[in-house]
Parts: sequence; structure tokens; C-alpha cells
Amino acid sequence: MRAAGAGCASAIVIEFNNVSKVYKTILGRPVKAVEDFSLRINAGEVFGIAGPNGAGKSTLVAMMLGFLKPTSGSVTVGGQSPRQYVERNGIGYLSELIAIPPRWRAAKALERFAVLAGVEEPELPGAVDAAVDLVGIGEHREKRIKALSKGNLQRVGIAQALAQDADVFILDEPTHGLDPVWTQRFRDIVAALRRPNRAIVISSHNLDELERLADRVAIIDHGQLRRTVEMRGTARESGGLTYQVTVVKGREKFAEAFPRATSIRDGEFEIVAADLDSLNDELGRLMVDGVVFGRIAPCHSALEQQFREAVGETQ
Repeated sequence: MRAAGAGCASAIVIEFNNVSKVYKTILGRPVKAVEDFSLRINAGEVFGIAGPNGAGKSTLVAMMLGFLKPTSGSVTVGGQSPRQYVERNGIGYLSELIAIPPRWRAAKALERFAVLAGVEEPELPGAVDAAVDLVGIGEHREKRIKALSKGNLQRVGIAQALAQDADVFILDEPTHGLDPVWTQRFRDIVAALRRPNRAIVISSHNLDELERLADRVAIIDHGQLRRTVEMRGTARESGGLTYQVTVVKGREKFAEAFPRATSIRDGEFEIVAADLDSLNDELGRLMVDGVVFGRIAPCHSALEQQFREAVGETQ
């Protein structure tokens, strides 16, 4: 939602400073959704937010958009209050649940959203056509919203968020409902969106996608920041990655090389490696020594392992 003619001269930074948000139940009991939360999201990066259900992700997104005010602490976007920033500059936003009047046609819906986003009337046709092409819904542009599949509706939602040239994009569960082909294409879209002065925030349950897309990922639980993960070197930060290895021949030599390996079943083991290079070196040495492996695969992605350590395996 960009106001016509508005712009930002400086790089955008989104900042949470000791933020807490407390709701009250019908009975008046206080419930902390976010507690003493501090985080800085820089321009030029794709930033992920991950956490279990009820962790506080939706509240954080709502505060970044100015829909909610913190109970204490401050949230700023580009040095302004979120509401002020949105009104002056706009934010490209994809909500987790896409609610569009079912009788609207897809192209008309995109046109109306673009108007709300502050796109000037002479630029509307081009903006809508570009958004339609970007998400590949040309054959569906005249269909009513109610006639679209879940995946195509999600693509309309992505298109409306990207129909403006914003400096901040906040995308909530953007790959929800997309098939594998369009999940891959969404990665390309995000890569094309990167700009030195643009902040892209993606909130998602899909850790694999966040690992592929984000430069950093904040893991939150019970309204608190558990850790921020740099997506380079995550194995090293977490103390190693766990791999499952099937040994077809040479189990004795394998056991000597990996004395701490955990036997899962006959011939299958779990091992922890500090990093991929050292693992490859050791496995290569064993293969030269006659050991035969049937399968080598990570048990969890680097981000998934960090997530498990940060929030625990049980909720």
C-alpha cells in the first residue's frame, strides 16, 4: 500500500526494541503474546520468522504493519511508527488467509488492490499485467475468485502484494497451497525482488523454504526470541548436523572412524558431523579403504536442527 508520490531516501530498517504485547481474555486475564522482544531487520536482506503455532508470529507481523501497537517498547519502520510509515510509503503485504470477495474476477481484484496501494491510474493496466505475468495466472485473469483453485488463489494473493514498488514486503506463509513448480518459481521471484534498500520479511512454518530463501531467520517461541540464525554456517553454530548412513560393507572400519555413531537398525547409523567438508573427507577416506555406503542423507536440515534446539521437540 504505497501512497502516491511517496518515497524513502534512506535504507529501510525494521526495529523491535524491548517489545511486549499483552492481550486480555474475555474474563480479563492478561495473556502475553510477545515478551521483551528486540530485533533488527536490515535493508537488503530476506529475513525469515519461524516458530510453532501460538509463538507470536502473527502478532509480530501485525505490529510491523501498524495493525497493533505494542503494550510496551517500540516498533519502528524506517525510523517511523509502522502506521505512519505505511500511510506515507506503503508496504507490500500478503496475509496468511487470503480473503477476496468470491464474485470478483482475478484481474479486477488486482486492479482494486493496486488502487488501494496508491498505484496511479495511468500505471494501473501495466501494474496489473506485470503482476499477472509474474505469477503466471494469465489464463485465469478473467475467472471469478470462487472458481480458482487454492494454489491459483495463493498466486493472486502474491500478485497483489507485489503489484507495487515497495521498499518493505511482508509475506505471511507465501508458499501455502503452491505446488512444487510454483514453490520453486516463488524462490526466483524473491531473488528478483532483492534490492539494497529493500527489506523482505517472510513468516512461515516451512523451514525448508526459509532455509532456501532467507539470509537470517528468527526463531521465536512463547513470544520470545530464542535465537537468530545466520543461514551460512548453521551446522557449525549448532554443533554439527546429524546424518543417517547406511553401511553395506566395512562396518568395523566405519565404527572405528565414528565411535559415537548411533545404530538405528542393522547397517544403518546416525552420525554427527561438524561440517560437510570434514564429513566428506572422512567418508572418502573410508571408501578408499573399501567401505561401501548405500545411503548418506541429513536427518534434518540445518535450520530444522536449530529450530529443534531452540524450541524443543515437544510443545
